[in-house]
Amino acid sequence: MFTYRADATAAQIEAIPRGLSRLPGLIPQIRRYEYGAGINPGNKDFVVVADFDSNADFVTYRDHPDHQAFIAECITPAVAERVAVQYLIS
Repeated sequence: MFTYRADATAAQIEAIPRGLSRLPGLIPQIRRYEYGAGINPGNKDFVVVADFDSNADFVTYRDHPDHQAFIAECITPAVAERVAVQYLIS
């Protein structure tokens, strides 16, 4: 989940879903990928939910060069705060 920087531009914010839409085609370990803008004022601005078949698949995604480039180019300049949780379904 992300909170945008106060000075994030519309172009920076619009680049995030565009960049995310490319990742499943580049990283085959992604089983399911959903993302969207938050709808409740005062909560996070944007959320990403990703499913993987294994912890190893998650690590491959996390460390993948295309994912890391996306973070550096799109997330870091526009995001003030990031909250993440990785969990196993029991």
